[in-house]
Amino acid sequence: MTPSLRTLTIPAGQRALDVLPALRDILHGDDPAVLPVPADDPREIDRLTSALRPGEPIEDGIALVVATSGTTGVPKGAMLSAAALRASGTATQTFLGGPGAWLLALPAHHIAGLQVLLRSLLAGTEPVVLDVSSGFDPADLVRGIEAMSGSRRYTSLVPTQLVKALDDPAATAALADLDAVLIGGAATPVVLRERAEAAGITIVRTYGMSETCGGCVYNGVPLDGVQVRIAEGGRVLLGGDVLASGYRGLPEHPAFAERGWFRTDDAGSVRDGVLTISGRLDEAISTGGLTVVPQVVEAALSTHAGVRECAVVGLTDPRLGQRVVAAVVPSATPPTLDELREHVIARLDPTAAPRELYLLDALPLRGPGKVDRAALRAALAARSSN
Repeated sequence: MTPSLRTLTIPAGQRALDVLPALRDILHGDDPAVLPVPADDPREIDRLTSALRPGEPIEDGIALVVATSGTTGVPKGAMLSAAALRASGTATQTFLGGPGAWLLALPAHHIAGLQVLLRSLLAGTEPVVLDVSSGFDPADLVRGIEAMSGSRRYTSLVPTQLVKALDDPAATAALADLDAVLIGGAATPVVLRERAEAAGITIVRTYGMSETCGGCVYNGVPLDGVQVRIAEGGRVLLGGDVLASGYRGLPEHPAFAERGWFRTDDAGSVRDGVLTISGRLDEAISTGGLTVVPQVVEAALSTHAGVRECAVVGLTDPRLGQRVVAAVVPSATPPTLDELREHVIARLDPTAAPRELYLLDALPLRGPGKVDRAALRAALAARSSN
């Protein structure tokens, strides 16, 4: 009998531990595939179930169908086997120096949060769980880390959480007491990483996605069993034991067209065995006949003292095609457009310098810590036209 995809409802906060027995069975390949959904978000449940169709048949050998955060608003479901999940968890333990206790500070229905639960099961430990359904509070981070036990302790955060934690001396000290803090979900600005490391925090930069069981390249180095290849145009391809079996209901998707490889939308390079991501191919800005990669500009902007967080997008321009626009969450002293242009020009080609600046209280996010560039672009375009 062909198995059907089931829904696994994951509560927020401490109640997330209730799903550990189900995840244990899934990790061992004992149960049919499940689609994780958040218990307290009916709108998200409807979005995920409408697109990924629990109750309908699914291929044998699939353990989890994990929704991508998707830039189009329509999620794709990465089909992950139990073997891929075990390979990912084992490779992570090897890289970090052994199994340990974990602190869950991310939504547990996304791949990064799920992996904290799965790694805990592999390690035979019970994670400490923070309730982030109403936002991330650094004070909760302190209490959570104090509740952890064991000889090795880890957590996984997104860059926006790290920014908040570093503004809180107690949270900073608590993170410095951990054996490793995995940072992923979005690019980590160099200045943010250096600030954390200067505070004594052991940062591990992770790169990966739902299609690779989450992070599969740590500090630029592929985990055991993971392969990285750079294709024409600088596109990053990922392969190996952690790879998804494809997308649910999309057997001919071009991302999985080459057997054993996943075609990312990221551009990068490998030097001396270390992968560097330069930006997303589908987010490049064409301005005045030249191409500007937003992430490169963001990296330059983030080194300015007045920039706490930033994002760069392209807006339609009648003369240039697109113009470079910066959205900045300022630090104590907000920067001016002229200051930021001068700062970028000193580091990059003048074409990359932003032509408009918008100061925001926070950047719009989607999924676990990724900037929602579509929402940001729409909001800035509306403000620009007023």
